Amino acid sequence: MNITFNELRRIKDNLPDGSIHRIARQLDLTVETVWNYFGGYSHPDGAPMGVHLEGGPDGGIVALDDTRILEIANSILEEQPAHA
Repeated sequence: MNITFNELRRIKDNLPDGSIHRIARQLDLTVETVWNYFGGYSHPDGAPMGVHLEGGPDGGIVALDDTRILEIANSILEEQPAHA
């Protein structure tokens, strides 16, 4: 799956507090691995999750080999009440 880097970061930035830990627990991953998935590449203890970056507009394109983290993040966002 391809997504822009800025869209991936927007999803991460809109997650409620505790979501990164929730995703990590649900998938039995380290928190650092989930942070790395969303572009936090300063976490050396995180495992690779098949994220490939290519420069371009809107922050570039991110090719995701594994979409499980993104799918859970989107489901968490759907749980949130819509703001008027």
